[in-house]
Amino acid sequence: MNNQAQLEAVMGLIIHSGNAKSEAVEAIEIAKSGDIKGAMSKIEIAGDALVKAHHAQTEMLTKEAQGEATEMNLLTVHSQDHLMTSIAFCDLAKEIIDVYKYVQSK
Repeated sequence: MNNQAQLEAVMGLIIHSGNAKSEAVEAIEIAKSGDIKGAMSKIEIAGDALVKAHHAQTEMLTKEAQGEATEMNLLTVHSQDHLMTSIAFCDLAKEIIDVYKYVQSK
């Protein structure tokens, strides 16, 4: 994978993963205020951002599978870390929203 293509994929991972986490944080804040429907809408937006991040990652993996080695550097590792952290955060945000939903129903 050439340097420019790798940089674009890595930056896509970082940007979209960061957007997903930000949306999930906002979703929790909205759920805290009592607006579960609004929180779920934000979680959907977070999910869409994760899909975009996965597309960037898939591009890198596809090139690797085709024999175009990806240079492993700190930025590449950082992008993967961002993605995994965002996935975990979004999963936890869904659970937190479910707790707020449950508490509101009582």
